[in-house]
Amino acid sequence: MSEHKTFTNDTIRPHGGTLVNRIVEGTEREQLIENAKSLHSIILNQWSLSDLNQWSLSDLELIGIGGFSPLTGFMNQADYESVVEHVHLKNGHVWSVPITLPVSQTEANNLEIGEQVALYGEDGTLYGVLDLEEKYTYDKEKEAQHVYGTTDNAHPGVKKVYEKGEYYLAGPIQLINRPQHDAFVDYHLDPLETRQLFNKLNWKTVVGFQTRNPVHRAHEYIQKSALEIVDGLLLNPLVGETKSDDIPAEVRMESYQAILKNYFPENRARLVIYPAAMRYAGPREAILHALVRQNYGCTHFIVGRDHAGVGDYYGTYEAQEFISQFENELDIQILKFEHAFYCEACGNMATAKTCPHDASNHLHLSGTKVREKLRNGESLPEKFSRPEVANVLIKGLKEK
Repeated sequence: MSEHKTFTNDTIRPHGGTLVNRIVEGTEREQLIENAKSLHSIILNQWSLSDLNQWSLSDLELIGIGGFSPLTGFMNQADYESVVEHVHLKNGHVWSVPITLPVSQTEANNLEIGEQVALYGEDGTLYGVLDLEEKYTYDKEKEAQHVYGTTDNAHPGVKKVYEKGEYYLAGPIQLINRPQHDAFVDYHLDPLETRQLFNKLNWKTVVGFQTRNPVHRAHEYIQKSALEIVDGLLLNPLVGETKSDDIPAEVRMESYQAILKNYFPENRARLVIYPAAMRYAGPREAILHALVRQNYGCTHFIVGRDHAGVGDYYGTYEAQEFISQFENELDIQILKFEHAFYCEACGNMATAKTCPHDASNHLHLSGTKVREKLRNGESLPEKFSRPEVANVLIKGLKEK
């Protein structure tokens, strides 16, 4: 975004201009449920080798509630190819990650263009209906290379691309039943509801923060730095599918409550879940995360160190460099922060921009090392993690 642009919650538009709503209610919903009994159906992950239904199911929900505005359904081939190759939808709007519905060749062959398809979960729940407008094959290696920057099967996102079915189905969806987030019911708001919340709080400017990890002191530092220039913080943790060695969402949510209760002003921060699956697409996913938070009503979004990264696949600030190419096309202000650390010589949190001391004074702990300590029941240095947060994590992981 150009430096001279400023946006408030009253004026920031959803991406594409309209907040999509594909939730079906009332008599229309009842009729669709009845009609679905006679439709061809697919079970969202019956063909998969892993938990790929979490991608399809969470994508279905986010399309339905408007989180993925302006998408009204799963991408057709023209949009898919434009996103993969050019980071834009065919109509010119920035979009960075394909939102697709994969099926096996056998399933695709059983479906006819123009028919409705019932979308079930493995739990037997009818989650939605797809108006099938297109079915197409795709190049898995090309998608992996363009979206994830690698074709290495060890990358968790790439691995899932290779495991997908051979065809994508495309067309608008209708969301009939919502995936259940019972553990987070007090923190589950749709984009329309967060926008209403911000207006009620009189927050004209709101910074969104994406996380799949507990909030440690470095996160707290950059969140509070951002809060110096905006009215409120939306702590918006991803609670969908993550890697098996990531800390479970239920444990993380309790830790978020602890840090907000003890270290943030009550009227300056809100905790709301982001019901998405993690793709670990690094720079590409940073753009997706920003666009989604725009749809939730945020005016600013933080992109930090190795945003949405995994392993050593992306450079430390590659996501910031990549999103910079598209800022003039975004209606959300991107705030770029360097890696923060505790400096023993400074006696506080800092970054390379504010600390003059050498690295021997800096306290760093890798996410891997933190998880290892927590699972062993070891305490974390207070200069790295607030004790209230560390206690929640140690207790929660022991119980898990």
